[in-house]
Amino acid sequence: VQLQASGGGLVQAGGSLRLSCAASGRSSRNHAVGWFRQAPGKEREFVAAIRWSGGSTVYADSVKGRFIISRDNAKKMAYLQMNSLKPEDTALYYCAADKYDSGSSSGRAYSYWGQGTQVTVSS
Repeated sequence: VQLQASGGGLVQAGGSLRLSCAASGRSSRNHAVGWFRQAPGKEREFVAAIRWSGGSTVYADSVKGRFIISRDNAKKMAYLQMNSLKPEDTALYYCAADKYDSGSSSGRAYSYWGQGTQVTVSS
């Protein structure tokens, strides 16, 4: 499974961005997708995840109510709509795929990772 994240950029606080994650590979269809982020000098942290089966979602408390994760299984795409962005959301954002479809918030559950897309929120 190969993942390609895109859609990052520079935005002012209060603005919005939509990240996309494109999956390729025959076995990618049944995977849960997670978004993680890592700011300079900080540990990687979970942002959101969506399962393939049933589409249930889970969010980190820090983004709940502001971010929305979604997916289009037919297109093998996942999205992260980020609203009301804050400077503390600045990070490199990664999408990842979990072949066991657990929807876990732990990075250890994810076998496949994209290359990351930079999100910078100015104050």
